[in-house]
Formats: sequence, C-alpha cells, structure tokens
Amino acid sequence: MNKDERIERPSVEEYLAGEEDARAKSEYVDGSIRSVAGASNRHNSIKLNCLIWLGMELRDKPCWPFDSDTKVRICRDGMERFYYPDAQVVCEFNDPLMVYQDHPVLIIEVLSSTTRHIDLDEKMTAYLTIPSLQCYITLEQDQPIATVMRRTQEGFLREVVEGITSTIDLPSLDCSLPMTEIYRGIKFKDRDIV
Repeated sequence: MNKDERIERPSVEEYLAGEEDARAKSEYVDGSIRSVAGASNRHNSIKLNCLIWLGMELRDKPCWPFDSDTKVRICRDGMERFYYPDAQVVCEFNDPLMVYQDHPVLIIEVLSSTTRHIDLDEKMTAYLTIPSLQCYITLEQDQPIATVMRRTQEGFLREVVEGITSTIDLPSLDCSLPMTEIYRGIKFKDRDIV
C-alpha cells in the first residue's frame, strides 16, 4: 500500500446503521468490525439463568438486566467500542429507542473456548474503564467457577468464587447471585465439580 492509499474504517453511525439490517451481530472496536459467533446451548442456559434470577431480584428496584441483544458502548481516549455482553444490569438508562447502554453497573460474560481470551483481556480492560461499572463477572461453563472483578476505593479487586453452593454478593444492587441459580439445570461431570 502506498502512502496515498488509506484503509476506510466505518464510522460509528455506519456501524449502528448496518447493525439494524444485519443478519448476524458484530462488535465495533475502535473503527474495526468483528463478527460475533453464536453460542452453545449450555452457554445460553447459564446466561439465561443469570438474567432470570437478576430479573426476579431487581423487579421492584430501579435497576434492570439486559440480555446479549443490547450493546454496551464504551468511550475512552477519543475511541468508541460496542460490545454485546451476555448480560448487563443498568440503573441509569439510555433512551428506550437506542440499541445500547452507556452506564452498566454489572456485566456478565460466559466464557467459551472461542471468546475466552477476548473476554479476559480486551473486554475486561475496556469494561473496567466504564465509570458506572461496579462488578464484572466471568463464568466458566464446565465448572461452577466465577471470577469477579469488584470495584473498590483502591480500584478493581479480583475474587474467585468456586463451588455450586457459593454465592456472589452484589452489594451495589442489594442482592446476590447464587451459583445454584447460575448453573441451574447444568450437568457437570463428577470430576469437574469444585
């Protein structure tokens, strides 16, 4: 490529307009578009279990969960990113006609072999820059293990929650997320259970 040739990158507006008619989801990362792969039934069951429990826990509170059809927008250093987290909880909502949220307090990603490195590196780094975010949770599929990144006055602290009888406390939402509910209906091999 010579110095007069430029790679055209879609604008945020072009990306959002394209997503309206798209047959498949894609994420926008600082001017680049990346397709989002589908998920296994196990992945979707874990995600849905979280959303059902959080919906019940938050039904009389000012916050609400959104599923992976709602994007989260991250603006930092003059760049914008749009991701589709598996679940997010929002207390300060964008306009209902918008297709993304800007102020999640909780984001949950269910790890898979194809997304693990992105969820634990790129997305975690980006999510932890969101000023409203209080907690980022990644969930294993084959074991009842959650990694919780929790905001403190000193920054985000990492906590590992293991075992089917454990609970993830969510003090910013005045509720908790029991591992028995996250993994309801999920069958583990005996050697996998922690």
